[in-house]
Amino acid sequence: MSHPQSTLIISVYKDTEALKFILESLSYQTLPVNEIIVSEDGDSVEMREFIATQKDHFPNLVHLIQTDDGWRKNIAMNNAIKAAKNEYLIFIDGDCIPYSTFIQGHVENAQEKIVLCGKRFELGAKFTDKIKKHQLTMLDLEKKFLWYLPWMVKDNARHIEEGFYFTSNSFLSNISKRNVRYIIGCNFSCYKKDFLAINGLDETYRLPSVGEDIDLGWRFRGLGIELKSCRNNACMIHLWHKKRFSEEDGIINNKILKINFDNNTFICKNGIFKEL
Repeated sequence: MSHPQSTLIISVYKDTEALKFILESLSYQTLPVNEIIVSEDGDSVEMREFIATQKDHFPNLVHLIQTDDGWRKNIAMNNAIKAAKNEYLIFIDGDCIPYSTFIQGHVENAQEKIVLCGKRFELGAKFTDKIKKHQLTMLDLEKKFLWYLPWMVKDNARHIEEGFYFTSNSFLSNISKRNVRYIIGCNFSCYKKDFLAINGLDETYRLPSVGEDIDLGWRFRGLGIELKSCRNNACMIHLWHKKRFSEEDGIINNKILKINFDNNTFICKNGIFKEL
């Protein structure tokens, strides 16, 4: 069965340690990705130096930068969408490590006019520390998930049901699916032409949450592009860290969302193309 050529877009900000784990996981994927874009919301020396050490291992790796001027992830993402060479786009955050079957889980379920929506299993602080100290590998955690599960639960892991991998279209995969209410920005994919149809992400959002996920879902649906679950097919593990955004950020973003929602602005005016 043929699959679409894919580009993985990784949203990052200075965290080279987590990116190293991501690239390591991409080196043993069951189905390799055709292009990797590291979309940096900034221009840090440490990220430039790290990327330079990875070029020989990943000749398909592209590093995009922009001026570090506060939270501007949506602008960085739009630049990555424009730069992507392939027809199918997969999006992850720079603190989420894909399973070895992650790329396969997205591209083998790819459909036009469909956005595939995955989720994430969130590690606790102690297990994240074990990973970072190389006392435990991500592949071990993936392959021996049931073995480590009781200890991860004790470490306050969250959304543990998302750590179970099921092959696409298997009985367990089909019964695990739920109706998708919204996109989670750290794990989703779609055809590039479908993203261009809504004019990419709305760059009016200048704070995290809402603009990079919830805003996308209703705009896609407004143009007849549906959301479909790929949970337990495209699994990933989120590394623990302190919360990086506040309730106030959400309030500001929800005001922008309400204005656009009330006006049925499915194709954003401040997106990839500005002349709309």
